[in-house]
Amino acid sequence: MQIKQVRNATLLIEFGGSRFLIDPYLADKDANPGFEGTVNSHIRNPRVELKTPMDEILNVDAVIVTHTHPDHWDEAAIRLVPKDVPLFAQHEKDADLIRSQGFTDVRILQDGARFGAVELIKTPGLHGSPETVAVAYEVLGDVCGVVFKSPGEKTLYVAGDTIWNDDVATTLKTHAPEVVVLNAGDAQIPGLGSIIMGTEDIKQVHEAAPSATLIASHLETVNHSVLSRAELRAFVREHRLETQVLVPDDNQSYTF
Repeated sequence: MQIKQVRNATLLIEFGGSRFLIDPYLADKDANPGFEGTVNSHIRNPRVELKTPMDEILNVDAVIVTHTHPDHWDEAAIRLVPKDVPLFAQHEKDADLIRSQGFTDVRILQDGARFGAVELIKTPGLHGSPETVAVAYEVLGDVCGVVFKSPGEKTLYVAGDTIWNDDVATTLKTHAPEVVVLNAGDAQIPGLGSIIMGTEDIKQVHEAAPSATLIASHLETVNHSVLSRAELRAFVREHRLETQVLVPDDNQSYTF
């Protein structure tokens, strides 16, 4: 497999003979206001330009949208992604929304979902603590991750927008992924705390899956993500995790 960190949670994944675009967030730098009610809401999004050429981003066989928050599926993606590309959504509610935006081949991540030689397994997540999600469900909503399996490939787990919790622990135990992508920018809502992973969550994932390679995504792009790459790399060095935890720059790729 090859995994390219594009920007934020946007990934290009070559796996099992197919090329997937994950959570396309394709707006120009500063195109949108910061997320209201979050940390640093005065900062416009996205905070950085795309470094990966758009032709490369859109040259894919399928798209996976883990959830439809605007930093994972934005107006630019709705405009630019070809309307006939096979696109996987987490459930019928998201699929109906995406169909209403003109997409003609929208599929559901459900038991038995496949694309070519790749099995796609939807995994649960929680976009913050149970208390946070209960209070702010209208904003945070449902999220998912995806496990990728194919003959001849290592198992890949893209966890999506979740914090460390029992769902993540169960996914790691059930599927034993050898490569795990974590949304790790520690996005914050004042008074409610973290809504994606931060340093301690990454440490928990490592302890639960010590032989897996972890890749930190969803960094330095949106206003409410407070963990920088420099801070995360310092944490990785402090805990001697350099060979287990990778912190890619935008447009950086890894092959496994």
